[in-house]
Amino acid sequence: MAFDWKQIHGVDRIVAGAGLIALISMFLPWYGASAGPYSASVSGFSSGWGWLGALAIVGAGAYVVGAAAGRRVRVGSLGPAATVAGLSVVGTVIVILRWLTMPSGGIAGYSYGPEFGIYLALIVGIAQAIVSVRMFRRSGEKTPWESHS
Repeated sequence: MAFDWKQIHGVDRIVAGAGLIALISMFLPWYGASAGPYSASVSGFSSGWGWLGALAIVGAGAYVVGAAAGRRVRVGSLGPAATVAGLSVVGTVIVILRWLTMPSGGIAGYSYGPEFGIYLALIVGIAQAIVSVRMFRRSGEKTPWESHS
């Protein structure tokens, strides 16, 4: 079955789009330093463990795209809405924690700290998490701890 972007509607487009933007953000500078005319930065892949969170956000978007293409993937006993919400929330929390643990500062022409890429991942992660949790709540699926009782 061929994939057609038109098969993805409304909220799913936000989740899929956020996943794509998170993927792009991983190639952008997440951390950098500058001293006078010199500067250096590292991408999301080289900035520590934060890339794991961005990858989970990408995974949530990929899951939605796969479902629209007719692929059926189960993660244990979780339903699709719970899987997407879980990936979104966990990924966003990891990115937030990475951002909070990045040192930043500066003095007399020297500065260091988070860069554009991590802020982009934060924004799309938060948006995706909010939308996917709302999608999960509307789905009527049970939470993982409810499904085992």
